[in-house]
Amino acid sequence: MPEKKYAPFQVLMHKIGSSTPGAWLYARTLHISDGIVLRLSGGRMTMTSLLSGLPVVIVTTTGAKSGLARTVPLLCIRDEDNPANFAIIATNWGQKRYPAWYFNLKANPQATCSIAGKVATYLAHEAADEEYTRFWDYAVHTYRGYPLYKQRIHGRKIPIMVMTMVDQRS
Repeated sequence: MPEKKYAPFQVLMHKIGSSTPGAWLYARTLHISDGIVLRLSGGRMTMTSLLSGLPVVIVTTTGAKSGLARTVPLLCIRDEDNPANFAIIATNWGQKRYPAWYFNLKANPQATCSIAGKVATYLAHEAADEEYTRFWDYAVHTYRGYPLYKQRIHGRKIPIMVMTMVDQRS
């Protein structure tokens, strides 16, 4: 699989996001600007996709403990074998803890996802074996930060949640 091509500014954004201080900063701030740009664009783009060129999916899960809707923008790893499906990687910006959305999907695997303003219902399952390897390969060719996150995380497995479309809304 060939590596995706990005503009020089986008490559710089990837380098910042994959660095330890950049990941720390982005993890605490980027969701705010993503939300603003998402609202202004009518759900078609985020600050992340605008600046980095990375594909972003807006995932709404049901809270594992609260039962409330939880919405988060995540990097979308398209399934080259089935373009209607995608994966999300639970690196949590290279931090030691799993992201909350991972626990939400484990407890309640149905989620509403929006990609470029198109909304659909998906079912999540955790990738294993060959499927895990295939999606990890897609991921490292999409975003250079994943191997660096893996080095920093070394104490925990990085789950990959595969999202399979069950109902398209718009």
